[in-house]
Amino acid sequence: MKSITILMIMIMSMGIFTGSAHAQEMTAQDIINTMTETMNPEQTEGKMEMTIMTSSGEERTFLYHTYSKGGGEMSLMKYLEPSRVKGQTILMLNDANDIWTYFPRTKRIRKLASHAKKQKLEGSDFSYEDMGGSDEFINEYDAVRLDDEKKEGRTCYKLELTRKPEGSAGYSRLVIWVDQEYMVPLVIDYYHDEDNSLREKQLICRDIQLIDNIYTPMQYTMYNKLDNTKTTMKIVEVHYDVDLPDDLFTEQGMQR
Repeated sequence: MKSITILMIMIMSMGIFTGSAHAQEMTAQDIINTMTETMNPEQTEGKMEMTIMTSSGEERTFLYHTYSKGGGEMSLMKYLEPSRVKGQTILMLNDANDIWTYFPRTKRIRKLASHAKKQKLEGSDFSYEDMGGSDEFINEYDAVRLDDEKKEGRTCYKLELTRKPEGSAGYSRLVIWVDQEYMVPLVIDYYHDEDNSLREKQLICRDIQLIDNIYTPMQYTMYNKLDNTKTTMKIVEVHYDVDLPDDLFTEQGMQR
């Protein structure tokens, strides 16, 4: 019995040592690449509920169907509720650099200007850029790994991302805490476009579940630190084992 106990301790110690060594070996770029891959599956279909709380305490709730393909490079949102926006559709291509909106009442499609990606989505605390593909973390920022920290009761990698001189991202700096086990962001601090010391927003991800072998935060809350508002997005249902046609992500697909 004593030898078995010693063997178990040795095995556990080896596991702890290996995990610790692996954590030490990962660079900032390794972490960002892995997180981006985890958060942007090849194809996704689901339903989400978005609740906006204004500074006066008023709440507005939207339900929409969402689709994405190409690791988030193409995404489409079709509103289901409330009735005043039912059928309204948003198409984002090229990681939200190209955005179109469809209005069923007028049957018109409008392409938004390139700077629109920094605007609020349906008056929420999420911008179009926040909702677009996360390759932006890789392409638009230089990443540095800071000392590991605990956030939301979990051990995390802590990263600081600084916008590249030639970058066009809407934030000058990001600080991200990435769960070391699940490799998803738990907290992201967003700093103002023109002042990298001014924290503009904070995103907190909760209720991480394993869906189709992919770790998925089921709730995202964005706190606007300047306007004292917040928006919560909850995943009602999500599927990754899907086969979405390319023509869904077109002007014709928006009108279906």
